[in-house]
Amino acid sequence: MEKLTQKELNALISLLDDTDMEVKTHVRDRIIALGSDVIPFLEKKWEDSFNPEIQKEIEELVHFLQFDLLKHRLKDWKNSPDQDLLAGLWILNTYQYPDLEFEKLNADMHQIYFEVWTAFRNDLQPYEQVRIINSVLFNQLRFSANTKNFHSPGNSMLSNVLDTKKGNPISLAAIYLLVAKKLGIPIYGVNLPNLFVLTYKSKDITFYINAFNKGLVFSRQDISNYLEHLKIDAREEYFEPCSNEDIIARFLRNLVVAFEKLGEVEKVEEAKEMLAIVSP
Repeated sequence: MEKLTQKELNALISLLDDTDMEVKTHVRDRIIALGSDVIPFLEKKWEDSFNPEIQKEIEELVHFLQFDLLKHRLKDWKNSPDQDLLAGLWILNTYQYPDLEFEKLNADMHQIYFEVWTAFRNDLQPYEQVRIINSVLFNQLRFSANTKNFHSPGNSMLSNVLDTKKGNPISLAAIYLLVAKKLGIPIYGVNLPNLFVLTYKSKDITFYINAFNKGLVFSRQDISNYLEHLKIDAREEYFEPCSNEDIIARFLRNLVVAFEKLGEVEKVEEAKEMLAIVSP
């Protein structure tokens, strides 16, 4: 990264409202070349500035740098061997909450896991284990379906879902999945058309769970009936576990739809950029 003195940075910022577009473009390029390390400096300059034109330019620069950082993190995540689900969700979360630290999200999820763990018993049968998870998540902690704002972008932001206790099918399923993984239970995501669900899948037993409906348990035949109702041909992938990459991609497709419904054209394009990074 190029290094500039404080004086040089101040001089660059002061040129952001220059009427000469060539000068302004050069200044923007110089600042962008500094990378995400310059963001705190830019935010401080925004606070100290009384020039709305410069403030607007700084806002655009900060967003560009934050989004560029997000895309680099997403590429690294995509190329990582484990593709940790919580890490992927945190990266996505920083699109709307760029200052959110992974440690904060991890601590919040650990607290939910702890609440479930204190009520959990390893010696129970799978259906009983799921009943306990359901009881803690949906009765004790009161997580529920966000039916009023189903298409809100906030449903794709895990921190927002943890704060409001309301989410869409995939965000509620992701919380369930993260808790189940820490408990060592064989629960995975299933990418159904129009609905994201979970499966408990071991060598002895397989059944399905709908986190959007308070952990309702259902069967393979129920999925077949659901697909038949939608007039969609049954494919094996609709019954089998999907990857964490598939889950993050589905989150992003939901985000594209959410921004489309809000008419946020630029955000739609940015969500599509993120989706292109993680899509197989």
